[in-house]
Amino acid sequence: MDEKKFLADEFEANRAHLKTVAYRMLGSRAEAEDAVQEAWLRLGRSNTSEVGNLGGWLTTVVARICLDMLRSRKSRREEQLDPPVHEKIADTAKSADPEREIVLADSVGVALLVVLEQLAPAERVAFVLHDMFDLPFDEIAPVIGRTPEATRQLASRARRRVQGTTEAPEAGIEHKKEVVRAFLAASRDGNFQALLAVLHPDVVFAPDATAARFGHAGALHGAQAVATTFNGRARGALPAFVDGGFGFIVRIQDQLRIVVKIGFDGEKIATIEAIADPDHIERIEYRLFDR
Repeated sequence: MDEKKFLADEFEANRAHLKTVAYRMLGSRAEAEDAVQEAWLRLGRSNTSEVGNLGGWLTTVVARICLDMLRSRKSRREEQLDPPVHEKIADTAKSADPEREIVLADSVGVALLVVLEQLAPAERVAFVLHDMFDLPFDEIAPVIGRTPEATRQLASRARRRVQGTTEAPEAGIEHKKEVVRAFLAASRDGNFQALLAVLHPDVVFAPDATAARFGHAGALHGAQAVATTFNGRARGALPAFVDGGFGFIVRIQDQLRIVVKIGFDGEKIATIEAIADPDHIERIEYRLFDR
């Protein structure tokens, strides 16, 4: 069979699934169509001769496209061209096909889409791919640029919000800065109890392979294990904003060697991701806290 025809047939066979994935992430039919069309264009430009599961490959491509669109949407802070998803689905009387809209509302869930709109892009992608489409965290992690453990934590946080689980109030910027400073001070001073005080009970520590070689442990889960690992460390760490979030950096002989991203659940540190791979570090933006 001609390769182009084979790819076209496979794409058409997966189109409905891809549109569902994109719609669940974006909450907009128009944007979902755009994402699927972009996936088709990327398929035409890619060498897929060694791809064993084309459907899985396409799902990953669509997820990456949706993540980029969500991040762009958030950065622009503009209203979507489509009306809010709950308004679109509810207003079936104006639809060209009201029956189809009702079916769509039943399958997607108005309340779910409204809640998904409140999630951060990476949370949304991790939750949708894992909880709705059963992709393993090992496959989701490269899509959002996180480790599998950090991805698991993002999905867990998103799941709690979707399920309406009560969480601690989100801390403000100044408070989070103080928590990061308190974490570093407790780490330097070897104050185990002070470390426990700022860590979420289910905190996840996830170093990349290079950071692990610098003497960190592998991936860890739980406040006791993470506090033990950081107890007496962080002597040269400087608190910083990292990729728009919070964290700290470590310089060795005036060279940036480790960047750590810190994620919060309420007022507690919930994720600690250590990055030491030089190529990855080059792509990270950071700014030290004001003294």
